[in-house]
Amino acid sequence: MKNIRKNAKRRKANTIHKKQLKAAIKKLTKLKTKQAAAKEYKKVQSLIDKTVQDGIIRKNKAARYKSGLIKRINKKH
Repeated sequence: MKNIRKNAKRRKANTIHKKQLKAAIKKLTKLKTKQAAAKEYKKVQSLIDKTVQDGIIRKNKAARYKSGLIKRINKKH
């Protein structure tokens, strides 16, 4: 029973972290200028690294997120 309670608590925390990460990525992709996106990217990158460190997402997924975001930033004017 204790494990069931712990799993539910952890699942809730993990989904919160994932939603925060996805919201931050969406916010970054909606920015218009390259300078604003570059500033925001630093915050998003640290958030991605923290979620990897907490074991919420894997390293390769984080690398895909980061490289995709860099490509999008470089396309902006």
